[in-house]
Amino acid sequence: MRIFLTGATGFIGSALVTELINAGHQVVGVTRSDAGADALLAAGAEVHRGTLEEPEGLRDGAAKAEAVIHTAFDHDFSRFAENCEKDRRVIAALGQALAGSDRPLLITSGVGIGSPGHGEPASEDVFNPDHPNPRIASEEAANALLDAGVNVSVVRLPQVHNPLKQGLITPLIEIARQKGVSAYVGEGRNRYAAGHLLDGARLYRLAVEKQQPGARYHAVGEEGVEVRAIAEALGRGLKLPVVSIAPEQVAEHFGWMALFAPMDLPASSALTQERLGWHPTGPTLIADLEAMRYPV
Repeated sequence: MRIFLTGATGFIGSALVTELINAGHQVVGVTRSDAGADALLAAGAEVHRGTLEEPEGLRDGAAKAEAVIHTAFDHDFSRFAENCEKDRRVIAALGQALAGSDRPLLITSGVGIGSPGHGEPASEDVFNPDHPNPRIASEEAANALLDAGVNVSVVRLPQVHNPLKQGLITPLIEIARQKGVSAYVGEGRNRYAAGHLLDGARLYRLAVEKQQPGARYHAVGEEGVEVRAIAEALGRGLKLPVVSIAPEQVAEHFGWMALFAPMDLPASSALTQERLGWHPTGPTLIADLEAMRYPV
């Protein structure tokens, strides 16, 4: 297929470009920069210039594709709610380009949106409309498109990792450097689901090839890694003491990460594995943190 890919030069998108091309697909990757264009051409992809701030240009590129995968997201978490609304607008524009056809649109969300609450792992068959995470805007946009007859499906991400980046753990590393300690909240028993980058890229490919309207998939290799274990791995890597932060001190210590630091975000991928024949094989989150080089 000729696949239009947003976020094509990002952490996940770069791996996905290679995955798609190796599987025989043509990729048209979105970038805003000359460096990004050079990287896409070197990888064997075509280039589409565009930005999330101009969804009309993305809509025009998507209209010429046989399938669309949307991985781009503005990761300025200090403006998280605003950026989630931006994502809503982009998804709507991409869907407009595919309206009236059966061409698939695969969007990206977070596993937390599938959380049933009460500490149970998030599930693919759960959509929690009352979830407080602003990222719910992405799936609300997808649901609206699905109701309008667009072939849209969702990949929900946990903390996606390799030895270079690890989702929300990456900003935790910077906070630890700034504060001189690697911290967790309370007893640190809250959990983050995790998945390796290459496993996630393979899942996106299988999902867009499946072309199943309304499907939700979880790119989860580990159902839940305790945040205390993550903090301890960072402490070893950074050679910093590991400490517990009281709940009333979370905002002061973690800043904008205070929203996420105490969250319990376990998630299952059992249904994804059953429905797609996808089985994660990559290293664990802690293994990648142990293998990471921690620059000074």
